[in-house]
Amino acid sequence: MQAVLVREHGVPETLRVEEVNDPEPAADEVVVDVHAAGVNYPDILVIQGEYQILPPRPFSPGKDAAGVVSAVGSKVTGYRPGDRVAVQVEYGAYAEKIVVQEDKCFHIPHAMTFADAAAMGLAYQTAYFALVERGQFKEGESVLVNGAAGGVGLAAVQIARALGATVFAGVANDAQGALARRNGAHHVVRLDLPDVRESLRNQVYDMNGGKGVAIVLDPLGGDVFDASLRALDWCGRIVVIGFAAGRIPQIKANYLLVKNITACGLQWSDYRDRTPDKIHRVQKELCDLYIQGKIKPSIMQQFSMHDFASALQLQKSGKVEGKLVLLTGAGRACA
Repeated sequence: MQAVLVREHGVPETLRVEEVNDPEPAADEVVVDVHAAGVNYPDILVIQGEYQILPPRPFSPGKDAAGVVSAVGSKVTGYRPGDRVAVQVEYGAYAEKIVVQEDKCFHIPHAMTFADAAAMGLAYQTAYFALVERGQFKEGESVLVNGAAGGVGLAAVQIARALGATVFAGVANDAQGALARRNGAHHVVRLDLPDVRESLRNQVYDMNGGKGVAIVLDPLGGDVFDASLRALDWCGRIVVIGFAAGRIPQIKANYLLVKNITACGLQWSDYRDRTPDKIHRVQKELCDLYIQGKIKPSIMQQFSMHDFASALQLQKSGKVEGKLVLLTGAGRACA
């Protein structure tokens, strides 16, 4: 089979697609013929050796894949060859075949394309857990999603709307605002206005009847995070998802005290590894919402697996709206 291999950490352009041996399943493992793999910003960090979890080299990057089961181990009971599945892993998805433990595998509906299934992996699970598990969302609450045109952000907009939130989408330009509205946002908050510390809160208060939002989901950090704290309502919650803006913010504890604000973080892979049953329940709910037409990934572009470097360059540019997906030969044949 062919796979993108990281032999030495560096920029994506230094990697190559290479021939490697087909994987064989252990007793509790499943082999999947990959049709599509999701592209995520952490893939770049893993390739460059800058991520918090780095696998032994050589390895294939990629955390989301979807395809067809081709072999199962002797102790596997939930899957059989021919099943359509998605997989969510720490690495290994940029390949024509992947071997995973049974609990990292998920049945997908026949109505769901492989590209959509791959795009709905890390981004949608992260968005759901940030909103529901860490943000403790209750139906009818108001939610500000920063970076709302990105993969996690757009997923959060869709999920929050589907679960009954009033959704505020934090964006950087008109095109991103239009995209967020098409995906369910009720209000658009511009993050590129002068003096974001004041302008963000003023926009939220103007749109929300003179009060802050109940929850902020923030994958950006930096000045936007600081401003978002001021846009929270009494007893509001802010969930740290990432630091795409570059600066890791510091929180003054007295501000949390004065407004009874909760600040928490989300490292989704811990849930994947510690509570697989919970991940499966959430995946089932996400699939149900997809079938109901309430959520659907916005795939900006699909690339051949051999063109992975171009996909990662685009992801790194910060210009991706929604998701990028890689297709293997099998995936292109079915597209």
